[in-house]
Amino acid sequence: MKQHLKLVEPSSELQAAYHSYYNEWVESGENMIPFVLQKDPADFEAMLLYLRNNSRGIGQPEGWLPDSTFWLTNEDDRILGIVNIRHGLTEFLRKSGGHIGYGIRPSERRKGYATAILQLALEKAKELGIHEALVVCDANNEGSMKTILNNGGVQDTDHIEENGNVVKRFWIGV
Repeated sequence: MKQHLKLVEPSSELQAAYHSYYNEWVESGENMIPFVLQKDPADFEAMLLYLRNNSRGIGQPEGWLPDSTFWLTNEDDRILGIVNIRHGLTEFLRKSGGHIGYGIRPSERRKGYATAILQLALEKAKELGIHEALVVCDANNEGSMKTILNNGGVQDTDHIEENGNVVKRFWIGV
């Protein structure tokens, strides 16, 4: 795998790297993906506790399942992407969210990192007891569709959200 990429658990040691990653997303003006990126890191230790608690299912809203977050880093501990793995599926996740959500730093796209983060996330999903992962993307997101297919995605039926957005759904054996 290129540049000694690895998934690491969020940690205080990577605070500066995370702020750099987070600020780049904010400056891009894009929707922050995965959803955990929307958690304000101003109180960094509180954000880390939030992520740890999510992985244990502690303090989550009614109907939510535990989820684990990992940061994709290179040999320089630069955060290139973030992945969130839901430990199961709710009705909403079955339609629109899937098991795995990931985002790549805007300046690092089109370099193969999405394919790498999904590949590594599938290994983590297997460790969490997930044997078949649902991964979704919007129909207009050709890059994500290619990433999912590159990781063995098998297309299932699409889901059309209330706003008309078409969500492509794929299953990947892990």
